[in-house]
Amino acid sequence: MNILVIGGAGYIGSHTVHFLQKSNHNPIIYDNLSKGHAEVAQILKVPLYEGDLCDKAKLKMIFEKEKIDAVMHFAACIEVGESVENPSKYYHNNVAKVLDLLDAMIEAKIKYFVFSSTAATFGEPQKEKVDENHPQNPINPYGRSKLIVEQILKDYDAAYGLKSAVLRYFNAAGCDDNGILGNSYRPKSHLIPRVLMTVTRQIPEFVIFGDDYSTPDGTCIRDFVHVYDLADAHLLALEHMMKTNESADYNLGNGSGCSVKKIVETVEKITGESPNVRIAGRRAGDPSVLISDPTKAMCVLGWKPKYSLLEIVNSTWMWEKNPKY
Repeated sequence: MNILVIGGAGYIGSHTVHFLQKSNHNPIIYDNLSKGHAEVAQILKVPLYEGDLCDKAKLKMIFEKEKIDAVMHFAACIEVGESVENPSKYYHNNVAKVLDLLDAMIEAKIKYFVFSSTAATFGEPQKEKVDENHPQNPINPYGRSKLIVEQILKDYDAAYGLKSAVLRYFNAAGCDDNGILGNSYRPKSHLIPRVLMTVTRQIPEFVIFGDDYSTPDGTCIRDFVHVYDLADAHLLALEHMMKTNESADYNLGNGSGCSVKKIVETVEKITGESPNVRIAGRRAGDPSVLISDPTKAMCVLGWKPKYSLLEIVNSTWMWEKNPKY
């Protein structure tokens, strides 16, 4: 298949591009390079079109020239704190521009769309493991922007026949096993890279927000899933959607949790150094435990996460020691 990967020069998008390549598909990157890196296209030897989602003329040209069969979207703004401070940016980029993309797809008669959503659409969890039926009550503009698009996709399916697979990530983590791709998103807000950045002296300390939660070691528990496992789910969801001609949504995580202190301990084990850690007070809105229930993806798609926490942290460490871009 010829698959247009929007935001394919970014963190999760680039790993998905590489996974698609290895699965004998033809990914094409479309990225405005505000967060992505042109070096990705050079490393992977794939076409790169630089442009914005609101440029319907350029999208139409690419759809026709590359004979696109499906589109995957990884081009959202993702910083929760920034979304609170500047919601206009988030609704404009994460909602309005996606509408431009969807309309361009409909005009080009491209009917398969894979959308990267987020566990943030659920808001405060009402149970330890979150499945697809959990109420969606996002507590910040980032989560709301993703939920709005999820609702738009349902309307576009009913009205225009545009089929979509909505994939809600929990904590994306890890890098390419061979160190050719990694996480160079700036500013780095992902937990594992920030712990490792104290080891490489890029930041002076790693802050743990709260060690008095009702968890075994007092720190928050999160569900970490490797980016290649996410990429695998994207392809499986696309193939299933094309086979059944039905839209669907899936929660993606390992289905098991890991505490913040456990991450710090794993970093120490892999690097041989003790990260500089400071304990601070809790952050508002941080649930003590947030774990996915990936049963639907496993049963319907046959998806199974392959990477352990040790492999996730080790691959991230390989990148942080020697980033390529």
